[in-house]
Amino acid sequence: MTPTHEPSGAPVKGLRARLQNFSIVSLRDLVVATGPTILMVTAAVLLAYWWVDPAPPRTLRLATGQENSAYEQFGKQYASVLARDDITVTLQGTLGSQDNLQQLLAGQADVAFVQSGSTDDRVGNADSAERRGLVSLGSLFTEPVWLFLREEAQVTRLTDLRGKRINLGPEGTGVPRLLRQVLDANNIEAKELTISDLANTPATVELLAGRIDGLVFSSAPEAPLIQMLLQTPGIRLFDFAQAEAYTRRLPFLTHVVLPRGIVDLGRNIPNQEYHLIAPTATLVAREEIHPALVGLLVKAATEIHGGAGWFQQQGQFPSPKYTEIPVAPEAARYYRDGPPFMQRYMRFWLANLAERLWVVVVALTALLIPLSKIVPPIYVWRVRSRVYRWYGELRAIEQSLEESGADADESVRQELLRRLNGLEDRVNHISVPLAYADELYRLRSHIHLVRERVRGVHEELPAA
Repeated sequence: MTPTHEPSGAPVKGLRARLQNFSIVSLRDLVVATGPTILMVTAAVLLAYWWVDPAPPRTLRLATGQENSAYEQFGKQYASVLARDDITVTLQGTLGSQDNLQQLLAGQADVAFVQSGSTDDRVGNADSAERRGLVSLGSLFTEPVWLFLREEAQVTRLTDLRGKRINLGPEGTGVPRLLRQVLDANNIEAKELTISDLANTPATVELLAGRIDGLVFSSAPEAPLIQMLLQTPGIRLFDFAQAEAYTRRLPFLTHVVLPRGIVDLGRNIPNQEYHLIAPTATLVAREEIHPALVGLLVKAATEIHGGAGWFQQQGQFPSPKYTEIPVAPEAARYYRDGPPFMQRYMRFWLANLAERLWVVVVALTALLIPLSKIVPPIYVWRVRSRVYRWYGELRAIEQSLEESGADADESVRQELLRRLNGLEDRVNHISVPLAYADELYRLRSHIHLVRERVRGVHEELPAA
């Protein structure tokens, strides 16, 4: 019967299994060596993250205007555009421009539509605006003064308004203050008119019913009420024939022309050109608004207001011009250089994170370069110290041998050999990476050398 032999490959497999127990790198020593570095880098990252601007908020309060106003319509567009970047815009209906301004000053809104000329001297002054914490994100569009009158009112000049029933809207709209300035320029006192302060929608109802002679809006032509009144029989628009003169007397106004047929070319509405005076709508924010949101709002404004319109050319708005309040530095940079580099190629939140963490990258680079020269020596010292520390005990055994000298009896040599055997046993259980195995074998050879000296002590010592 043929005897069974262990396969010749078994010893090789066993050797391979034992070799797998040895490591090239000591993870424990690597962790200990890099621990202080990791702590320092983590502290630097946290400090840099705290130092840079926090992440922008995901909600924004936008003060708009009255129901069916252009401000309300534009507010909905801003909410839709910003929702693409996960920004929730809360629209706050208001009376209008002056009310929006008060909400900003009171901290009840983050951003608002404000009409040029509706700010008083204290806020309109650049220094005062900065002290009160307001910044402009740019002008958005012109808001012509629309004076709609019943045809039977027979008003051809503003001086014909004396004695007429005119609705200027609530004080918070900014229109009453604006029209009073226009009336003052014509030497007309407000008390010479019968003025009412109804909101736009009920005022329109009163005009159509004939209970008032006229009403004043200051709004972009997109407002539904304006579109309706421009096409309503028996209602006509007042032509500011002296519009250019008004712009010289009131610098916050511009002269715009409503072209013939712009409302309806087929029906030729209107049937003539109308000269209008127009303040400018501005997007105003509190100065503590997050810089990243400034760029996002200007980008939205470019999409919403950048096209050609009834009173503007392609690309004329938004603009850092035509604003009484200082433009925010981030907005001015956007108008000058365009969107930030990262935001041209990434989504808003990813780009914002990358832009905010550049400080962290700089801090990491500044730390890692010197620390990369410190960690390797620490690691080497940690590994070798596990071997070198036994040299102290080996040296102590050797000193005991030298102190015993030629008088060392058998019991002393046996004690020294016992200590050497114990030392060697502990050294045999030392685990070091393979790259440092030569240090371990050198220690073992030195232990063997001392053992040989102990055994041959009498031969090594000189004869008496």
